[in-house]
Amino acid sequence: MSGRTRIKRFRARRDSVPAARRHVGYVLSEWRLGGLIDDTALLASELSTNVINHAKGTGDYFELGLRRRNGTLILEVSDSYQWRMPELRNPTLDDLSGRGLVIVDAIAAKWGVRPRDPGKTVWVHLAIGQAKLT
Repeated sequence: MSGRTRIKRFRARRDSVPAARRHVGYVLSEWRLGGLIDDTALLASELSTNVINHAKGTGDYFELGLRRRNGTLILEVSDSYQWRMPELRNPTLDDLSGRGLVIVDAIAAKWGVRPRDPGKTVWVHLAIGQAKLT
């Protein structure tokens, strides 16, 4: 079942974060990738939260894409905020935020950011072969 894609648009508001997690669970269950649900839902949650916290006033929506290609699950979160690209930081124990991309970096096989018109897409790769297929 290589080559599947599912893209969904969410409103840029806080209640979309749990909706994005539920969407990930639904799609990955449908694709029989239950072993990747927890990690992918966590990554979707972190990236969706980043959109809501940092891309204010740039659009009412963000898109969450899931793609299955050649043994890799690709998660993409896109928004229309083009002035600042996300950067991996090294938060201290006293910092109240700044850990989202640290989590992404720890879980993902690889990840990155690419510009789009307008805005950007943060993408994450997870190896399907390492997941327990359900």
